[in-house]
Amino acid sequence: MNHELPRTHTAIAYWLTPAEPAHTFFENMICDLARQYDAPVFEPHVTIHVGSNHAEAAEKATSQAAFVCEPVELKLLDVRHSGEFTKTLFVQLALNKELRRLNKIIRSDVQNSSDYRLEPHLSLLYKKMPILERRRLVLSISLPFSEVIFDSIKAVRCALPTRNRADVGAWRGIATKSLRR
Repeated sequence: MNHELPRTHTAIAYWLTPAEPAHTFFENMICDLARQYDAPVFEPHVTIHVGSNHAEAAEKATSQAAFVCEPVELKLLDVRHSGEFTKTLFVQLALNKELRRLNKIIRSDVQNSSDYRLEPHLSLLYKKMPILERRRLVLSISLPFSEVIFDSIKAVRCALPTRNRADVGAWRGIATKSLRR
């Protein structure tokens, strides 16, 4: 019987990153939780698409999206948890037409038919941990905003699936653009 983990491959993830003051708030929360739980630190972001590892297409897609899209305002729904490493503790966000449009632009520009499903969330902690501890953590988080503006788009080369601190540490940004105002 084969008990190997699924194979890892390299991909490019397209992120929206929050504007201030939310960026600093989430960055501080992610750092505090990482320190408290010996977990990796990462930039606050919402993944809008994951596609093939083509740097030229990523540069074109981020430029095109930045040119045609304004900053996106997303409603925060609630704090949730899961057994998935990259969704240990996260803020669930409402899907809106601007986010769908941005996803469609990126998907079209990278000419990618990956099976990525847009389920907007902003992760706060990447760590394998027991369900009771995750539930307790959810109850301990309070958010000072009900909506957050995301004002830049970033393409990041990453390993899929991301399973551990080393995978997170290997992420490399390859393009960043501010959305037009």
